[in-house]
Amino acid sequence: MLGVLLALMLIGIPILLCIALVGFIGIAAEPGIVLPLFAQKTFAQLDSYTLLALPFFILAGSLMSAGGMSQQLVDFSRVLVGHFRAGLAHASVVASMVFAGISGSSTADASAISAIVIPTMKRSGYKPGFAAALIACAGTIGAIIPPSMVMVVYGAIAQVSIGGLFLGGIIPGVLIGLFLMATVKLYSYHPNYPELRQIHGSFRPAAIVSSLKTVWPALVAPLIIVGGILSGVFTATEAGVVACLYAFIVGFFFYRKIRLGNLVDIFVESAITTTMVSAVIAVSGAMGWLLAYMQFNEMAVKWVTSAAQSPLMVLLVFAVVMVVLGTFVDSLAILLVFAPVAVELSKRYGIDPIQMGLVMVICNQIGAVSPPTAPLLFVTTNIAQTTLDDTNRHVWTFFTAECLVLLLVIFVPGLSGWIPHYFLG
Repeated sequence: MLGVLLALMLIGIPILLCIALVGFIGIAAEPGIVLPLFAQKTFAQLDSYTLLALPFFILAGSLMSAGGMSQQLVDFSRVLVGHFRAGLAHASVVASMVFAGISGSSTADASAISAIVIPTMKRSGYKPGFAAALIACAGTIGAIIPPSMVMVVYGAIAQVSIGGLFLGGIIPGVLIGLFLMATVKLYSYHPNYPELRQIHGSFRPAAIVSSLKTVWPALVAPLIIVGGILSGVFTATEAGVVACLYAFIVGFFFYRKIRLGNLVDIFVESAITTTMVSAVIAVSGAMGWLLAYMQFNEMAVKWVTSAAQSPLMVLLVFAVVMVVLGTFVDSLAILLVFAPVAVELSKRYGIDPIQMGLVMVICNQIGAVSPPTAPLLFVTTNIAQTTLDDTNRHVWTFFTAECLVLLLVIFVPGLSGWIPHYFLG
């Protein structure tokens, strides 16, 4: 089944049809299963209160992008770090980190920030492939710093606290941003990248204060979302509703970028995105049930345990497998198929479910920038108007930086567990 799934994906069939075909044919071919179970398991996968957060965060991200928050965050980031060497590159990472606390989506993060920053970077002499690779990798922070749609999906499938996953992603997400900025700093000493030695202006506290007067509503958004969850005012699912309301108020009344006439397009765009993601999740329910019926989860656990015995080695082996698979298989498909395996491993070896969830999410996002199946690279490469080969040449250093953060999360459980356990117990 997994071989057929991989083959279908490699020949270019959409992931939704790949999973649906494999699940349907597998159930039809198994003599002990009746075919109507395909429809039953498909609909049962979406019968989850937790997944209600998904459409709300997707809509909130669309409202925030249309409302001008992304532009304000980029402008503020340039004022904050633009006076450093490679200031534009640093500003793009900082903007991605802050926008991650608003959008909840790596794709939205990468597309919104790259559309604003890449043209300016190219005019300043930055290599298009370098700019595209950097912002694609910075975009992965969008699914790690809360809120995160990937965490919502994983939490719903694995029955792990979404609030805990949100809080656990704060430190790893910030570390990825810092490691990417450190990589840019190293690039600035390379003789082939003289444009990274440019310094645009000087540090001006007055400019930061002036920028704060307009950017503060965008900066407050993640504080409201995370603070509301921490204080118990609302759940992670309800946070999506609050984010939608806040995004509309800021975009309509404060920045005045949203008009009532724009709402139809915003709702349609969000509905299409929600439908695509939900459809993939739904059909994965049938395929996932069939894999469980055929004892795939137990087989995968036995394979991992045969290669490792301690919890640390289990995490390492599991992470390596996820990263390698991510270079060939769609990242969402990996998340949906292997989430039950991750849950079983964490139970059997006493691994903190928050740590396991963060390892899974980070591996999932590393896969999103791993050629050849790297959706974030496709987004930024298209905006940079360069070739995928050019982007791929530059992505591996940033890929390595993200892998180093993954190793830190594995070897230092407190990086993912300290904040959620401190606030949630």
